[in-house]
Amino acid sequence: MEMNIYKNLVNNSLVFALGNLGTKLIVFFLVPLYTYYLTTSEFGMVDLLTTTVSLLMPIFTLSIFDSVLRFVMDKSYDRQIVLINALIIIFIGFILLLLLSPVLIKYLPFSDYILYFYILLLVQSIFTTLSQYIRAKGMVKLFASSGIINAFILLISNIFLLVLFNKGILGYLMSLIIANVISILFVVIFGKVKKDINLKKINFKLMKEMLQYSIPLMPNALMWWIMSFSDRYILTFLIGLSANGLYAVASKIPSILNIVNSIFFQAWQMSAIEEAKSEDKSKFYSNVFNVFSLTMLVFTSLLLIHLKFIMGFLVADTYFASWKYVPFLLLGVVFSSFSGFLGTNYIAAKKTSGVFKTSFIGAIINIAANIMLIPIIGINGAAIGTMISFAVIWILRIIDTKQFVSIKMNVRKLLLALIIIFIQIGVLYQSFKFEYLIQISLFLILILVNYNEFRIVLKKMIGIIRNKNKVI
Repeated sequence: MEMNIYKNLVNNSLVFALGNLGTKLIVFFLVPLYTYYLTTSEFGMVDLLTTTVSLLMPIFTLSIFDSVLRFVMDKSYDRQIVLINALIIIFIGFILLLLLSPVLIKYLPFSDYILYFYILLLVQSIFTTLSQYIRAKGMVKLFASSGIINAFILLISNIFLLVLFNKGILGYLMSLIIANVISILFVVIFGKVKKDINLKKINFKLMKEMLQYSIPLMPNALMWWIMSFSDRYILTFLIGLSANGLYAVASKIPSILNIVNSIFFQAWQMSAIEEAKSEDKSKFYSNVFNVFSLTMLVFTSLLLIHLKFIMGFLVADTYFASWKYVPFLLLGVVFSSFSGFLGTNYIAAKKTSGVFKTSFIGAIINIAANIMLIPIIGINGAAIGTMISFAVIWILRIIDTKQFVSIKMNVRKLLLALIIIFIQIGVLYQSFKFEYLIQISLFLILILVNYNEFRIVLKKMIGIIRNKNKVI
């Protein structure tokens, strides 16, 4: 039984790995294209627009796509009812948001592109909901493939609209819309979703139950947005669009680390829900967290070693200075992933109000840190503010989630790894003569400190693969 839960986690992680690697790598390698064909101000503008989409999506949908994953995975509910309820809520929310268009046009800095903003918001919401639906049905390979299709179409569209036709901001936005529309069609056709959409199955009783689950996640999503993206607006207001453009490019580098987090988190969320009522869940959660945290820190260390080389290779010269803002953003992703891991405990236990409580505190800290630090140290103030807020949420959730599951962390080794990474960051900023050699030495120390953990993980992985081969 114990081997099966680890096996399911590993198998799902491998599937999501293929999907996420393809998706994130394509999106990552679009960064050079954007930096060559968009000015820092233009990139700052489109970053604000897509950031605002991220803000409004969970608000006008009431985060209903989170309910889709949770309720479809629960076999006691009719999945067709869950799907149609979710789609109805999305369309009602979209109509209400349309009524607010005069206000948005007046106050948003990208009012010239408001039509594209609305279309992107709708298609992205539908794609997210349908993706969660097929994932919850167990169609993880199709879920992973849909992400690759989305990224591939985005790449092709950008090549045509930005490079060949030189459409600038308009081409960027049209590419995003085209990618989402084609991805929706892909999921509907290959996931056979059309037969599951039945207007006769609208059920207001279940809709109410779904909303009771998802609405507490809506303000959480808002708080998460504040911690991840509000710094864009504060930077734009205090320094300007060009500063936001540099910061936006810097935030693309941690997306490499987010590949690791996304691969794991999508599989982990399913495993956590499946094991929510297990007697051995504390041991399972503890083992998984210790492996996951070590993996995230090792990848962070590797990225810090090669950061300047990556930036020199990846972006236009006018964007190279943005490397200075990457290190603390990387740690922001690390702490965000740790708090996300613990946040899954709330979701599995259907106690989503705890997610909001901890996120709210983090959001307040983030805004305060941004307002205080950006005027003093500039763009890096936003990165440090993001890191601090996610670290606070992680610590709060360690304490708060003990009511659901007791996770035993290897605190000593975790702190030692973080100290090594902070030393790496210091070395980066000092630009020592033998910087690369020092960075490699620090990385090797990190590996040696955690040698036993690596050995145990490798042994368990080999055992799972051998058992899988025996079944085959």
